[in-house]
Amino acid sequence: MGEAVKKIRFIDTTLRDGQQSLWAMGMRTGMMLPVARRLDDAGFDAMEFVVPASQIKKMIRHLGEDFWQWVRLGAERITRTPLRMTGGYRGSLTKTPEAAGRLLVSTMAKYGVRHARVSCPWNDFDDLREEIDGMTALGMTSIVNIIYSESPRHTDAYFVERAKAAAALKPWRICFKDVGGLLTPDRVRQLIPKVRRAVGRIPLEFHGHCNNGLGPVNLLEMAKAGVSLMHCAVPPLANGSSQPSVFAAVRNLRALGFDCDLDVDSLLPVAAHLDDIARHEGLPVGRPSEFDQSVYAHQVPGGMISNMRHQLKIIGMEHRMDEALEESARVRAEFGYPIMVTPLSQFVGSQAAINVMTGARYGQVTDEVIQYALGHWGREATVVMDQDIRDRILNRPRAVELGKRTQEEPTLAELRRKVGAQSSDEDLLLNIYGGGKDAAAIAAKLPRPTDYVPRNRPLLELLKTLTQSDRRGTVSMTTADFSLTLKRGGDGSVQ
Repeated sequence: MGEAVKKIRFIDTTLRDGQQSLWAMGMRTGMMLPVARRLDDAGFDAMEFVVPASQIKKMIRHLGEDFWQWVRLGAERITRTPLRMTGGYRGSLTKTPEAAGRLLVSTMAKYGVRHARVSCPWNDFDDLREEIDGMTALGMTSIVNIIYSESPRHTDAYFVERAKAAAALKPWRICFKDVGGLLTPDRVRQLIPKVRRAVGRIPLEFHGHCNNGLGPVNLLEMAKAGVSLMHCAVPPLANGSSQPSVFAAVRNLRALGFDCDLDVDSLLPVAAHLDDIARHEGLPVGRPSEFDQSVYAHQVPGGMISNMRHQLKIIGMEHRMDEALEESARVRAEFGYPIMVTPLSQFVGSQAAINVMTGARYGQVTDEVIQYALGHWGREATVVMDQDIRDRILNRPRAVELGKRTQEEPTLAELRRKVGAQSSDEDLLLNIYGGGKDAAAIAAKLPRPTDYVPRNRPLLELLKTLTQSDRRGTVSMTTADFSLTLKRGGDGSVQ
């Protein structure tokens, strides 16, 4: 096994990236609660738990739930495994005021979420230095992502140089992140030993998606190359566009002679519970994906492909989907091969769709694309873009207008006055990130979540689930000719 370590540890992504990739962040708090303690007891090195900047709005506006209930109740049940958030205090898709971002991070730390995996979509680690120092001051330990991509620019030398720059920040850990599922086993064997030497003694994690079917094999090759910290998910929230299945990963790693200190048997009820939810709620189940060579040309993430198809369908152009993907490849090249990760992937995909829908390449551009060309979304863009295309984007009155604007950075006191004086930091953050001044008022009227029980279960299975709930001491059921009461004894037994 060469440089390979013998002991592999695992970071669970089920409650965060697993459900974000496959259920579009549609997991409700009550769905999470029944499995929280089982996940906590399995022996994970850490657990990805929240992506607050986007999850707040998703929960309040689409699920009708209070994000802080997810945090409070989850943290009550997950007490042994370190909890993680994804993202720092600077915005990605929107330019969120830093004061709000800092308050969000410090509030998450208050609830016990003390680790954060942070990125710069350009792998510009000079840009991350100040944020990582700021995260530390706010009580948050940072894991820094090196994001993988494929293009003429993304050579071995590029990744070695960026790995050295990431290591120079002296983060707690570094995570090699394959968000597009683009790695191949050959590429892992070629590149990762060089990256490991570049990061030195800083522990290296692997976070890989399975979009192109190779994630599970890449994970094994990572272990052979000496990476000892793997991101996995519990099925049905594994595979597909998510991370590899923890069951398959442990089984295969053990077959290769690695020591995996994880109680996978304790995760079987977790998988059963999530399967129940998927079946009863009509939610997707992650399955192994077939290899698709075309992904390497356009590199559009799976979620974006569905959005692009929907946009084209609205205007009767769904039949031009293949053309839009081909255009995405051209736009990405003209933009200087940005990594196809939020928000850069959205800029490429939306511009490609506009080019196809209007029939005039760059005749219309979004404000975000203009800002991209101005360097507002990363200084590197101004250097690596096709300069003729950059000139076409900036040669319009709107570009002149946007070029004169400066990013406002209101203080926390100013935000409170603007959004409305709130009784708590949590309410203020709900209103800032929740899509309107009414978010906190909506959340205040929502009931406390209860453990999810799928509908139409057989009676005995339903009673078993109810009696296993940590928060129920007594379960009673009465019909016209039948009455049953079950009580939990002091020793935890059911009588």
